[in-house]
Amino acid sequence: MKICTTIKDIRAAVAEMSKQGTVGLVTTMGALHAGHMALVKAASNAHSNVVATIFVNPTQFGNPADLETYPRTETQDLAMLKAAGVAAVFMPQVAEMYPDGDETIVETTGLAHVFHGLVRPGHYRGVATVVTKLFNIVGANAAYFGEKDYQQLAVIRRMVRDLHAPIEIHGVPTVREADGLAMSSRNVRLTPDHRAAAPILVTALAAAEALLRSGETIETAADAIRATIATEPLADLVAVDIVDPTTFAPATGTPNGSIGIMLSAQFGDVLLIDQKEITL
Repeated sequence: MKICTTIKDIRAAVAEMSKQGTVGLVTTMGALHAGHMALVKAASNAHSNVVATIFVNPTQFGNPADLETYPRTETQDLAMLKAAGVAAVFMPQVAEMYPDGDETIVETTGLAHVFHGLVRPGHYRGVATVVTKLFNIVGANAAYFGEKDYQQLAVIRRMVRDLHAPIEIHGVPTVREADGLAMSSRNVRLTPDHRAAAPILVTALAAAEALLRSGETIETAADAIRATIATEPLADLVAVDIVDPTTFAPATGTPNGSIGIMLSAQFGDVLLIDQKEITL
């Protein structure tokens, strides 16, 4: 497995890989877990070679303390990627990605400013910008993202469509812990009490899904999520949104077809998100 820290080196590595077949890309900020490995597996199943990136992107953090405390487990991450058969890892420094004088941003002006984008202003602008850079640098045929970050996946798909980027985007189902909590690098920052409380998110999603499948309205399902989260004193609901998964317009009334449910809640100083897409 090649470890590349410069744009020049990763481009050279990918140029060699492209002689053997297609290249799949998995972008990460490190602190890898089974959810990331599911992305690598999906890419490996479809491509001759897989490239992973590890870069803690400063432009998507609104809170400097959140950036400082983001877990960094480089040695463990590289061992996992090597064991999974990844061909190369791109691990740039911040100055390589954002050189002096860098001033260009990429932003989905609609999707970046609704729902979770209101909770984390500037976050999706940072994501869209760094992902565009990584797509341009690596030049892979396809990239793989987890469906847990539901709005992020929609932002990336919209960005690729609007900019005519020559790359396919694939979503991979959310990987969950045994108790249902969606795997996230943020989970390691939860206190034991908050970790025990966090599965209330998937409980709330299940309650909403059951109501919708029984014929209840979007509004009733949203109320059920709020009521369920309220039963857990260590969870502070930040937002719940139920949307059309194609347009991301708010869904109302009795649904017919597919809908996406997104929720976010604060557990101490850790913000967790979860999602569920349902076809009725």
